[in-house]
Amino acid sequence: MSGDAERGSWRIYEGSVLPAPLAAALAAFVEQGYHGASVREIAARAGLSVPGLYHHFPSKQALLVGLMKAAMADLLQRSRIAEAEAGTSPSARFDAVVTSLLLFHMYRRDQAFIGSTEIRSLEADNRSDYIGQRDEQQRMLDTIVHDGVESGDFDTEHPKDASRAVTTLCVGIAGWYRPDGPLSAPELAAVYSTIARRIVGGSR
Repeated sequence: MSGDAERGSWRIYEGSVLPAPLAAALAAFVEQGYHGASVREIAARAGLSVPGLYHHFPSKQALLVGLMKAAMADLLQRSRIAEAEAGTSPSARFDAVVTSLLLFHMYRRDQAFIGSTEIRSLEADNRSDYIGQRDEQQRMLDTIVHDGVESGDFDTEHPKDASRAVTTLCVGIAGWYRPDGPLSAPELAAVYSTIARRIVGGSR
């Protein structure tokens, strides 16, 4: 996906775009946790020998870093495109970025789950890099909420806290959303976007 892609492309999710080693690591980490999964098992899931896996990723830590980087790069790109397409209105930008967050945490729920639960397993430098990307996503929403308060679109007295509450709402959906639930991902995103608006004191 790129900024020149078809309008609304940030809403579209197809099958996994992860290379085989990362897809195998994701499945193993979701099932067994980072520390419970072995490199040998990940290699077997990917159809590779252990040396073959190490040719692509030199360690299990590198696999975890690769997964987290891929997830954050995808989320940030989608959020940037969503905000750019929404125009200048803080309300429209807020709805677009929140919808992007919600859809990502439903359609890419396994990657989102690993990003939330296995940050503790990252080595110090890798954790710092990941937190930097995560904070960039948060600052995007912080800025939108601040702009909305300045414009009168939102009336929260605590814009930063409200912004973080909205992010928590979006991230949490990855823990329980199921594709076979009563609402589709777009329908559920619409419901939760309305709830998010109420957190910042905006109306729809």
